Amino acid sequence: MTRLIRIFAALSLLGLAAGCSSGSGSDEAPAPGGATERSVRRTGPDTRSPFWVDPASPAVRQIHEWREQGRTEDAELLRRIAERPAALWPAGDHPEPVIGTATRAAAEEGRTPVFVAYNIPHRDCGQHSAGGAHDAAAYRDWIGRFAGAIGDSEAIVVLEPDAVAHIVDGCTPPEYHAERELLLSEAITRLKRQPRTRVYLDAGNPDWIEEPWKLVEPLRRAGVAGADGFSLNVSNFQTDTVTKRYGLSLSGQLGGKHFVVDSSRNGNGPPAGDRGDTWCNPPGRALGTPPTTDTGEAALDAYLWIKRPGESDGPCRGGPAAGQWWPEYALGLARNSRA
Repeated sequence: MTRLIRIFAALSLLGLAAGCSSGSGSDEAPAPGGATERSVRRTGPDTRSPFWVDPASPAVRQIHEWREQGRTEDAELLRRIAERPAALWPAGDHPEPVIGTATRAAAEEGRTPVFVAYNIPHRDCGQHSAGGAHDAAAYRDWIGRFAGAIGDSEAIVVLEPDAVAHIVDGCTPPEYHAERELLLSEAITRLKRQPRTRVYLDAGNPDWIEEPWKLVEPLRRAGVAGADGFSLNVSNFQTDTVTKRYGLSLSGQLGGKHFVVDSSRNGNGPPAGDRGDTWCNPPGRALGTPPTTDTGEAALDAYLWIKRPGESDGPCRGGPAAGQWWPEYALGLARNSRA
């Protein structure tokens, strides 16, 4: 129990930034901590997953609170989120405590933590997740700290959601393109110095850059050749079928590079309507395929929950600031889930 208390204390310092592809990401927000060991029983799909489950997630705390309030049915539904692994998005200038705590805890369980590196300068084109490192030097220092904290532990890192796609769609001003591609390439090199770290450079989603060939040269300039592959659908809602087809096309144009897919909220696919605002807290969505490496496709390494289900995309449709936990939205995702 003492070890769990230490984990909760360290992870309660976590700043979460949940990127949202095809329009926006999210800002930095603290993750609630302080849940007890009995808040969630570790059963169900997680027992078959190779990925680590955060014992101090917002969903864990919410279950504890709802049980105390007598909302037992809602608490039970929320186990569909709390018991499944989701990525950690370390924020702030010093990601080391969060990463170190998570990697140690995961190693004790024989599982793999998933992290998102989301701190590129001029992040998110000044939208909901505006921010990132102050300049190139600050980013190099940050990614060095990030990689060093992983050390010899096993880990997966999804690198900079939206960064390459925002080059392709023109949202990021042209004067920043060359520097961004260089920083991403350097980040891949630095992260791959860690012997058991797998790196996936983000490549947007099928509804954003509709022709995958447009991503090929920017991804190459950003160093994808040195990465383990690329990631798709981060914080978006495109179905597994559509995203896999897109990923296989892009993989073929990148010499067979592997990829991972964010299936955290795509259980009902994307909402209808103008895609200009469908990315932000759309109603009626559902949890998607639970995290797994059993994908049935050689080039598709895993379905992951990269976006943390239940965290807001931004202050739209009544939601809190980007990255903030929104319990009622989380409950809707869980209630609508068929998995």
